[in-house]
Amino acid sequence: MEIFHLQKLNSLPSFSLVVYLIRKSSALLFLIFLLSSCQKDLAEPQTIDPLNNPIRPAHFPPACYNYENNAYSKKGFELGRKLFFDPILSVDNSISCGSCHHQKDAFADGGRKLSIGVFGQTADRNSLAIINMAWNTSFMWDGGINHLEVQPFSPIINPKEMGEDLNNVITKLRSHSEYPALFQNVFTETPLDDQQLFFALAQYMGNLVSANSRYDKYIKGEISFSQDEIIGLNVFRANCAGCHEEPLFTDYSFQNNGLDTLFLDKGRYRITQDSNDLGKFKTPTLRNIMLTAPYMHDGRFENIQDVINHYSAGIKYSNTLSSLLQNHVGGIQMSNSEKQALIDFLHTLTDYEFISNADLSE
Repeated sequence: MEIFHLQKLNSLPSFSLVVYLIRKSSALLFLIFLLSSCQKDLAEPQTIDPLNNPIRPAHFPPACYNYENNAYSKKGFELGRKLFFDPILSVDNSISCGSCHHQKDAFADGGRKLSIGVFGQTADRNSLAIINMAWNTSFMWDGGINHLEVQPFSPIINPKEMGEDLNNVITKLRSHSEYPALFQNVFTETPLDDQQLFFALAQYMGNLVSANSRYDKYIKGEISFSQDEIIGLNVFRANCAGCHEEPLFTDYSFQNNGLDTLFLDKGRYRITQDSNDLGKFKTPTLRNIMLTAPYMHDGRFENIQDVINHYSAGIKYSNTLSSLLQNHVGGIQMSNSEKQALIDFLHTLTDYEFISNADLSE
């Protein structure tokens, strides 16, 4: 399938992108391709070659993104890594993807409620961790992006984040002393274009795979959990796993988790314009959760204890409250020892190999 070029979409605000895509017939074909791509993955498990193929852990389900139209290569991954950390993608050459997605924070913006973009502007939402992106069925807190290759488009053109014009990005890359040759080494066609830019970034981001935490080693039978960690795992499975499904610790659904009764940020509604989606946000993965504070779409909770206190004593009712929480308005009953055991378990989701892997670093 021919991947569409994005230059003509450059003037759209990020939340309008998916609406635009849906309205365009080419985008409908694109969505059909995505569905068929995922279905094909389910039927054909991928072969792993760590040198020349993306990482696909055996205990994970099949990935949604499979590089079928974007042949993965080590050179392509390295080009994507260089672009990810290069501020050339921003209007004043000051902000890179890596400016708000730090490896030490599991590619989140650890410690920042809201990230800082070009000219000192503050972003509208907390930066999500970039983890296991190839398994995502949608991107951003409201799901406004529906494909890994399109995902970087939103922050690049967002005036509060990178604030750049895509045409100008391509002009800068074409006149750069290194990039034309680097792109030609990966994508033989010249000159480089926006499709190649997004292909390269997808090769890097699609291989940011976190699968070597203590939890993973426990699941694979390589280690044992402490008694407290086992209790915490049971508390998790009883109260949290409905949305944070193992092993990816998200079901990629959109849920209203009872934070508010009035929605200053309307969440998924911004994309669908469906009142049933008011206040709903994408379920984030809990992998590396202890590294990605503060929490929620607006970063309102400074630490994990605040999050647990919300679920145990702060769930608020509204018409769109998650069906999984309808019987828990006010909170899910947990003892202090259960809360501590849950925190002990959440620590097992930290993947120290992932955050220290030099192959992923700038």
